[in-house]
Amino acid sequence: MSEFKGTPMDQLKKLMERLRHPTEGCPWDREQTFETVVPYTIEEAYEVEDAIARKDPEAIREELGDLLLQIVFHSRMAEEAGLFDFDAVAKTITSKMIERHPHVFGKESERTQSFHSQAWEDQKTRERKKNNGNSGTLDGVALALPALMRSEKLIKRLKRAGLDPTNIQTLQKKLEETFQEKKDFIESENDGGKINEEWIGQMFFLLSHLAVHLGVDSEKSLRETNRRFETQVEHFEKYIAI
Repeated sequence: MSEFKGTPMDQLKKLMERLRHPTEGCPWDREQTFETVVPYTIEEAYEVEDAIARKDPEAIREELGDLLLQIVFHSRMAEEAGLFDFDAVAKTITSKMIERHPHVFGKESERTQSFHSQAWEDQKTRERKKNNGNSGTLDGVALALPALMRSEKLIKRLKRAGLDPTNIQTLQKKLEETFQEKKDFIESENDGGKINEEWIGQMFFLLSHLAVHLGVDSEKSLRETNRRFETQVEHFEKYIAI
């Protein structure tokens, strides 16, 4: 039985308050900051994805709890600093989702899929302008996102703004040209590494751009390829161990 009373959410918030207590809390939890907790937050989000990919309900439940703890942790630190608390976080996202779903909470005539898609993007644009002033097309795409995911978001922003002149055929041609023009550098030992690094980055970006046109999630695609590779290695190791 928990020593904290109230709903499970209340108990979790009280738990974090206790862990952060100046004299009775945990020394490690007390010394943490937003910056030091961020790596754990990112890690927990990936562990949720892994549990879902494994189709393990118990693991999903556990990992979602770990991720929820991260939100409570950040909210508690913010409350201690006089910035905001967990309830403010919940209220903010509730208001945001209501504003982004006029097809659900608005007029009956607005409840169409096409209206929803456009309204969602329009609302996100208004939010960016409110937060950043006259923001550009690519403003607000988080720098901390995994590189493939971020490139995909940048490209999608460009496409929605009508600023992407490419198509599948032009991207295929560009990929072939880029691969061919730098082919010699792969075979060279004297390129200093920088040229190959830039070339690999360009190839990744072009592949991500192509993935957007094909409707493929490049980050998910690479994760699945990694998993297949791991499975192949495991099978090979079992084979040679016989």
